[in-house]
Amino acid sequence: MPFSSKTARGENILRFRRKRDGGERNSPRLFGRRTRSESDIEALSKRILLPSLPVSDEEMARATHQDRGQKLARQEMWEELSKQIQYADDCRLSTPGGEIASMLLAFGARSDVVAAAEDAIADGAVPDPVGIEALEEVQTEFYGDHCCALVVAMAHIDIGWAWRNAARDGLHEEKVCQKHWLNHFNRARDILAPYDGIDLDAPSLAAAQCALTAAFRQKGHRVADDYAKLIDLDPDGHRHMRALGQHLLPAYFGSYETLEVEARRTAVRTAEVWGDGGYAWVYFDALAMDRGALDLLDAEFFADGIRHILEAKKDQHITNLWAAFCAVNMAAETDGHLSTHADATRRHLHNCLDWILSDYLQELHPLVWSQALLSPGLTPALPSRRALISKGRQTALRIIATRFADDLADGSSIAFSPAGMYRLPGL
Repeated sequence: MPFSSKTARGENILRFRRKRDGGERNSPRLFGRRTRSESDIEALSKRILLPSLPVSDEEMARATHQDRGQKLARQEMWEELSKQIQYADDCRLSTPGGEIASMLLAFGARSDVVAAAEDAIADGAVPDPVGIEALEEVQTEFYGDHCCALVVAMAHIDIGWAWRNAARDGLHEEKVCQKHWLNHFNRARDILAPYDGIDLDAPSLAAAQCALTAAFRQKGHRVADDYAKLIDLDPDGHRHMRALGQHLLPAYFGSYETLEVEARRTAVRTAEVWGDGGYAWVYFDALAMDRGALDLLDAEFFADGIRHILEAKKDQHITNLWAAFCAVNMAAETDGHLSTHADATRRHLHNCLDWILSDYLQELHPLVWSQALLSPGLTPALPSRRALISKGRQTALRIIATRFADDLADGSSIAFSPAGMYRLPGL
């Protein structure tokens, strides 16, 4: 698609020299080939006129659901919380960016207990059992309520993963971490055993059960089949497709071959909602976590999937999500571990940034770009919110400036608006 190039005077002044031969316009640090100083890139980034939202609609919507869940749990209004989770599942309620409201409510409800446990584990201690025991009392009092069971089981799953991460980071002895991990996951499995998320038409419950299935050593087809039922239950929820891809990686007892097959199957099953987008969603987190998946990926199919997603979901959070993925997660590596084919595929996906910027990006969501810089699946100690926003904005503007450095060399600027990206001549 051509760039939108109308200025206030109606002049067609955009003459970007876009490289379509597979080459990349690179900065010294991020992309390596064309040498420009840090100060040059910093100066050019000041001529990127892109509205920035420190707090997006998506973030406010997520906070609303999470805060409501947390408030109801703190006030011990479990019956009301259960009703709201059930309602959100029944209506397939989601945020503007497609996050599932029922899961956000459940996250808020368990957040105090989980945060306290994670802090204790990170400090090298064993969490005080008072918090999880209080949730267990709720499970006993409301036995038979699958929404309350969801909250308690997910708290065990979250704490279990905190122990697993502690083993990886060397915070505790591996045997101790393994014991706690297994205890929490087994308890979560026992809590959810009486329920079936598919039969109850509850995507949040089905998602929790899929996460449990993937955590234990299961054959890839079992994980894939469970997720297929979940995705059929809630095809609008891209989080399910992303989780499927992550849990089919070799690190989760899957394989690249199974990942490729299931990505294609998902694209077919969700075509009415996402076009080819299901293929891209399944690979989204998987590629960010493990670039080995590039070897079997169909780059053209993936790129078509991105465009279909951006057409189906005209939301700037989603646009920023994919722009950051292509710019940051698919940037060139310095270690050179990719095969020739995988690197060519990576380069193709990285170059999708050009048309995402020109055809779809209208505003910058800095936190999305900051999150792309973090290791997927990990929970490191985060900088302050202000620092994340600043880093995300700086990263995005520098990447965009680097991408179009040649076109900015004459003193012109690049501006973004709902009408598209256009070029302003220098004074």
